[in-house]
Amino acid sequence: MQFKLLSVLALATIAVATPTRRSSAPPASQCNTGPVQCCNSVQAASDKSLASVFGLLNIVAAAVTGEVGVTCSPVTVIGASGNSCSAQPVCCTNNSFNGLIALGCTPVNVNL
Repeated sequence: MQFKLLSVLALATIAVATPTRRSSAPPASQCNTGPVQCCNSVQAASDKSLASVFGLLNIVAAAVTGEVGVTCSPVTVIGASGNSCSAQPVCCTNNSFNGLIALGCTPVNVNL
């Protein structure tokens, strides 16, 4: 009886003391800066075709880092039906222009 009790206590102690790995990475449909964006096009901030849009929104092109997504919408769940992105999905640092443009974008590999 004492051996069974001792064995059960030893196993319980091991189970409680065993560390579990927890991932702090965001889910595939989420960037560190918000939802993954699906943009009709992604261009360099220095692209001349963006000059008029930057002017209308009072954005200084020289201050923009990364790429610029044009006509963007959030992708809520990668791979879910009705949420496909036919363009390159991106994570962007500034999505405050109601989908017209998104600034500071980097491509996302959703095939992980």
